[in-house]
Amino acid sequence: MVKSIQQFLAEYGFYAMWAKLLAYTAVVAMILLASAFGYLLVKKILFKVFGAYSKHTKNKWDDILLNKNLFSRIASLAPAIIIHMSAPAFPGQQIWIQRLAFSYLVLTMILISFSLLDGFEAIYRTFAISRERPIKGLLQVVKIILSVVGAIIIISVLIDRSPWVLLSGIGVFSALLLLIFQDSILGFVAGVQLAGNDMVRVGDWIEMPKYNADGEVVDITLHTVKVQNGDKTITMIPTRAMITDSFKNWKGIEESGGRRIKRSIYIDMNSIRFCTDEMLERFGKFYYLTDYIRSKKKEIEEYNRQNEVDPDQLVNGRRMTNIGTFRAYVQAYLKNHPALHKDMTLLVRQLAPSQYGLPIEIYCFTNDIDWAVYESVQSDIFDHILAIVPQFDLQIFQSPSGKDIIGITEERTEG
Repeated sequence: MVKSIQQFLAEYGFYAMWAKLLAYTAVVAMILLASAFGYLLVKKILFKVFGAYSKHTKNKWDDILLNKNLFSRIASLAPAIIIHMSAPAFPGQQIWIQRLAFSYLVLTMILISFSLLDGFEAIYRTFAISRERPIKGLLQVVKIILSVVGAIIIISVLIDRSPWVLLSGIGVFSALLLLIFQDSILGFVAGVQLAGNDMVRVGDWIEMPKYNADGEVVDITLHTVKVQNGDKTITMIPTRAMITDSFKNWKGIEESGGRRIKRSIYIDMNSIRFCTDEMLERFGKFYYLTDYIRSKKKEIEEYNRQNEVDPDQLVNGRRMTNIGTFRAYVQAYLKNHPALHKDMTLLVRQLAPSQYGLPIEIYCFTNDIDWAVYESVQSDIFDHILAIVPQFDLQIFQSPSGKDIIGITEERTEG
């Protein structure tokens, strides 16, 4: 083709040098135009056919593939094939043109494989199992293998050597390769252990103080675990760190269906006393204590009578206390609370006294794991408990504030 154009130009009076230059330029321009036309034609046909098909189906996989540059990369094969077939037009450079075109063809095939893998991963994410068994790290390993294989093929074509010759020489550079892909190997092993032991899934809420991570896992890759914290910041944790370092996974809350409330109020021990008859009569009018007071009084009276206890002495026999009655009230109140999980542990217990008073701990679980609902329920419960404490002639312990100290000082001054 070049010679034909060159002869045609020479017949019209062009010098041999200019005729040759113009002939080569014309052929190159035609090849480039044919390549561009082939790319656009294939791309348009693929998008038109596949787009029409996707509109008439309810499947999501075809829409996903459309958004992964798959057809653009497939269309890129056309220029490579056209250039490879046009190489004989340049006899002196034919071999190198074909080698470069073939290398570009291999590179494009690798990119097409990447798009297919990305599409497969996106389709896999639409299934519920993807939260339990993420495969993004595994697919990244496949991409690395494809890249290495592709690089070996391209190099072997360019230097005109068999790929097996290059592969046989890789053993010499094995230590270097291990150093280069150290993070990838460790990340892959860690990913396998995370998936195999079901340690963390996409969507789990984890807490890892070492990396200031406290939020939801949004992505697990070969090298990193992406965590969106509660304040919407993003923390990237090395995948291998999930194996070597400790972290807390809150997914047990979701699986159990209950979120724990564990909080104490501190009672001033100076306000704890035995119940008088007037106090018991008053407490007996409380809705949650009516049956308790009646049965408890009967039980204590029966015990004291059997043991011939002198009722005139407070220290003799058994007697009800305001703190014990208060605990019974809170226990009954929690058991009847509609927002608490009745099939999980529910305790109102007394902890060891401290310098802050006597801790009364509330230990129970809400039946809704939503954070906002949990905080609302917890606040409502303690609003009620804190407000009801004075009704039992008890006082909440609170360190004196500046206002309290000023009040004491003024009282002494007036005295």
